[in-house]
Parts: sequence; structure tokens; C-alpha cells
Amino acid sequence: MKRKPLTHAARLLCALALSLSLAPAAFAADPSEPTQPSPCYPTAVTRSEDGTEIRKMYDLGPEDDPGGIPRSDFEQDGYHYTLTDLLKQELPANESRQHTETVSMNSKSKDMGAVLALLPQTKEFITEDGLSGVLTLKLDTVKVEVAGYGSSTKTVTATRTYPGLANQDTQYIPKTIQDGGNSMTLQAVDWQTEGDGHFTAMASYTGSATSSYVKGYTVTADYAGTVSRINLNKIRYVAIFEGTALDPVPSTPADQTDPTGQEAQTGEKNSVLPVVAVVAAVLLGGGVFYFIKRRR
Repeated sequence: MKRKPLTHAARLLCALALSLSLAPAAFAADPSEPTQPSPCYPTAVTRSEDGTEIRKMYDLGPEDDPGGIPRSDFEQDGYHYTLTDLLKQELPANESRQHTETVSMNSKSKDMGAVLALLPQTKEFITEDGLSGVLTLKLDTVKVEVAGYGSSTKTVTATRTYPGLANQDTQYIPKTIQDGGNSMTLQAVDWQTEGDGHFTAMASYTGSATSSYVKGYTVTADYAGTVSRINLNKIRYVAIFEGTALDPVPSTPADQTDPTGQEAQTGEKNSVLPVVAVVAAVLLGGGVFYFIKRRR
């Protein structure tokens, strides 16, 4: 049987099918590409009181690659932070400095003896950047302040005697009295007969009294001393990020498309189309190849 030469279109279809079958190899990783440095993690993080600056400190050894220090923007606590500077500091083998730490605690009494019993003479502290040491209490910094006031109400009573009354008539007896700064109301009257025919009224009054009391006390004191550490040839990198306040996110109008609804479905359809096209091309190339083989 005489073989017919392949047409130009058939050659193109065969080439397309062959290229599609070899396509995955084109996307294989190139072993010659440089590897990414290992990620670095901060040893300490400080944030300014107004939130406009964050400093991340990285203590790296001579073998560590500072390229692993994150430099990307990030958002935190309503601020957007951008890297503005990366400082490099050669740390001494032995690092030490004077440090003062203020402590605060609650006390039920303001008596100095009871307060000092709450405060140990020495305390071990570790600073935010990793220095440690034993600090000593400074007695001249001990302060005791009232933490707050409360109030309580109780019932108070009083008795008044009204002698020489012509008859047992309460119109002669005051309905309210003042006793110790408290307003009191008549509650009951006990009548007694005198020898000359007059009466004595024993009136009982009740009221309420409100008083305030100290809920507790706040004790503050300073501890001071030397903190230190051994760095072992460490190099410190300080990444400084400046923050800008984020604008409040506007609410999404009801007539806008739900990002998880129709738009998500459209994205899924768009991502499926290239796959369908590749499969169709492979099938078409295989069909052409089979047809040509049958012709031969």
C-alpha cells in the first residue's frame, strides 16, 4: 500500500499534540535557581504608645542570613505598617546596663508595715530585649494611694419624749426630726399617764444614714539594679516600621455583587476555561494522530 505524504495541516496538529504532551516538563523547577534564605524571627518587639512605630529586633549569629528578615508591609491594631529602616548593631560579648522597673499592686491597708510585707526586697527581672538581673527595692519610691471609695446605707433610730400633753393627740408630736445630720420620720408613739392627769408621749423615729468607706489602696514602688546578658557574637538587626492609621472600611451597599457570589463563580469559570482548552487540544491532536496512523 502506497503511503500518502502528510499534509501541512496534519504536521501542525501533530506538532501541537507533541508540545502539549511535553508541556509539564517546561514548568519543572530549575535546580540552578538560588534558594530562599531561612525566615528570621524577632527576639523582641516594641511598640510606641501612640502606635505609629513598631521595632522588631533580630539577634542573628554569623551564619544567619539577614535576608530572611521580613520586610513586607502588614496591618495590626488599626494601623498599616511600612518598613522605613533596617539598622545593624554589633553587640558586645557582655552587655549590661542600669535598669529601673516600677511595680504596682493592691493593698487592703495603708499601714506601711502591711505594705512593705507585700514588697520583697529583691526581684528577678527580664527586660523586653532579653537582659536579666536582680533588682533591689528603693524604699523612698514606695507610694500608697486610695484605689477607690464605696458607700453603705444603714437604718438609724431615735426616741423623743414629749411630757405635759393635755390629751393623747399626735398633733402635738413632730412628724420628722433631724438627728446627727439624718432626717428621721415618726414611726410609733407610746403614751404614759402623769399624776396630774397629763400625758407623756414616747415617740420613736427611724431613718437611713449613708456613709463612705475606702475600698482599697494601690501601692507602687521602683526596683533598680544592673541587668546583663552574654551575646555570643550576635549581630542585632532592628527593623523599624512606621504606621499610619487605617481608614474605616465603608459598608457594602446592598445592590453590589456579593464577592462570594456571582463574582466568585465567574472567577471559577475563567480558571476552568484554560484547562478545558488544553484537554480539547490534546484530544484533537490524539484524534488526528490516530486518523493519520489509520490512513498509513
